[in-house]
Amino acid sequence: MFKIFGVGEEEKYKELDDVMNDSINENDIGQIAVDILETPYEFLVIAPIAGLNLEDINLSFNDSVLTISGHRDKPDVYSGLNVINRNSECFWGKFLRNIILPDNLDFDGIKASMENNMLVVTIPKLKFSTHNIRIDKID
Repeated sequence: MFKIFGVGEEEKYKELDDVMNDSINENDIGQIAVDILETPYEFLVIAPIAGLNLEDINLSFNDSVLTISGHRDKPDVYSGLNVINRNSECFWGKFLRNIILPDNLDFDGIKASMENNMLVVTIPKLKFSTHNIRIDKID
């Protein structure tokens, strides 16, 4: 599980880690790479996901945890006769990535798009009004 924020909140998500570790064999599932960017107005989670159709990707959100999961099938060329695999760096099969997000985001405004094999999840920040506070002198 990737944690962006939450220093001091490790216990809050330890149970989720334990459940994930108990139910998933690390050899059966992979992780995708993500970049996480912050602007003054939003968070962006960017994941290059090649070799997938849009319907093969699941995106969900629960209790400040964004989950990206899916399945990438190995192309038919791998199963051809007389094929010798000399190097394997690509991941094929199920993948899952959990990202714990900070609480200052507008989770109702989450949007996702995919273009050129790049999944982009945009989460706006909550807007807080600011104002000056007058300090009264007490005699």
